[in-house]
Amino acid sequence: MAEFLRQCGSWGVLATLAAYALGMWVNRKTGRAIFNPLLLGSIFVIVFLRCFGVPYADYSASAAPVNWLLAPATVSLAIPLYEKWELLRKNLAAILAGTLAGTLTSLGSIVAMAWLMKMERAHAVTLLPKSVTTAIGMDIAETLGGKAALASAVIILTGIAGSLLAETVCKVCHITDPLAKGLALGTSAHAVGTSKALQMGEVEGAISGLAIAVAGIMTAVLAPAAANFLP
Repeated sequence: MAEFLRQCGSWGVLATLAAYALGMWVNRKTGRAIFNPLLLGSIFVIVFLRCFGVPYADYSASAAPVNWLLAPATVSLAIPLYEKWELLRKNLAAILAGTLAGTLTSLGSIVAMAWLMKMERAHAVTLLPKSVTTAIGMDIAETLGGKAALASAVIILTGIAGSLLAETVCKVCHITDPLAKGLALGTSAHAVGTSKALQMGEVEGAISGLAIAVAGIMTAVLAPAAANFLP
């Protein structure tokens, strides 16, 4: 099977799309956030490679065109900033302060965990961009010497965890302001958290979408500095 796939140059792209489509189907059928199509798609690809004994290097090379789309996806994050510019302008101080606090907390928690658990540097820098969107996080991790594929998995899990815990945390901490809810979800749980924010309200969703882009920019700037404090 592995030899047959090597002769099909685009099999990796087709496998990726099929796995994601299957993940979307399961997500819609169950209606549960934990069955995220990105997470399920990754699991389906792993199972496929294991069952047919296909090396990950072969899959990565064949699925390279999918990775090429990450660059334009990153640039497209400027669109919500432009569309919601008036909302951003009116709440600029709160959005910047809240996003900065969330970004520093995210980076600081990884630095602290790396020291406490004596993590290898490659693993620690892979975890640094865990709270930003995959398009940005994978590039940050790779640039710092981490593993992009592992960063993608960690980012997806972070988003799912944030989405599942959002309402509970807001209730326990008595967070009722829509702006605060949106900032928290967008900054800590990127796109998956934003989908939850949209369910909570229109303002929450809009602010969360803005927070994704702002947090991504801040993490890209601050992550190299945070990496200097790793063991």
